[in-house]
Amino acid sequence: MKSFFKLAITLGAFASQVAAHYTFPSLVVGGVTTPQWVNVRKTNNFNTQAPVTDVTSADFRCYDSQTDPTAQTISVAAGSPLGIMSDGTIYHPGVVNVYMAKAPGDVDSFAGDGTVWFKVYQISAVTNGGQSITFPAEGVPGVSFTVPKNLPSGQYLVRMEAIALHVAQTYGGAQFYISCGQVEVTGGGSGTPGPLVAIPGVYTGYEPGILININYPIPKNYTQPGPAVWSG
Repeated sequence: MKSFFKLAITLGAFASQVAAHYTFPSLVVGGVTTPQWVNVRKTNNFNTQAPVTDVTSADFRCYDSQTDPTAQTISVAAGSPLGIMSDGTIYHPGVVNVYMAKAPGDVDSFAGDGTVWFKVYQISAVTNGGQSITFPAEGVPGVSFTVPKNLPSGQYLVRMEAIALHVAQTYGGAQFYISCGQVEVTGGGSGTPGPLVAIPGVYTGYEPGILININYPIPKNYTQPGPAVWSG
């Protein structure tokens, strides 16, 4: 009987852990949420919802090495809102970064390799001098940001990155939930996005915003990983 209860507890904990994971399979354009994996490249974890933990892995870019990384490209006007939705909520405490990369031609054949990515949006942590730390991204179903009005027209990958920090106190403990959508920006401007970074390559995993114990001692401040946001 003891063994049965032990097994039940273990299975319950496992189910809870899996339920706490999430993917980002949809975009929101013109206020309409797109069907899952239509305008977003299907990720390896579309069934398991397992995160990426190796920031040096090729899967750290779009997490699509085991799937056919194709999607339909959807148009979005520069200066208008673009949303990225999860299949539930961003369950874990953590932060968000959204990156974009301009394809040299058709985004269908663009892998996003090279120093081509720039950050367009982020949701950081809120600290209070060591008294508390809160995560505004925790519990939300998705994020929405304004496509920079001065972003040049063209086809882009847009990469969602939610970093779960609940077990980030050891190297490799931070969990990255990633997806890449395909958009065509219309009515853009003549801005020069930057700073540009490579993915993988943007992080080492030792950044203070990635390798961090958010529980004890409570951090006095939080440093968002990655480059500054380019707003145009």
